Amino acid sequence: MRNNLKVLRAIKNISQEELANQIGVSRQTINAMEKGKYVPSTLLALKLARYFAKPVEEIFELEEND
Repeated sequence: MRNNLKVLRAIKNISQEELANQIGVSRQTINAMEKGKYVPSTLLALKLARYFAKPVEEIFELEEND
């Protein structure tokens, strides 16, 4: 699964730590998601969508092998 969290963070000019604090997860979780090493739960994906005011589908995208 791909995502554009890093781009969205850059647009808002916030760090991984700031995003993590707003969402209620660790900075390492944000880092792992950005690197594609962690697939978020539905709850976490929805929290991110709410935070960025975007549909989940604009943040996360399935890859062909998903």
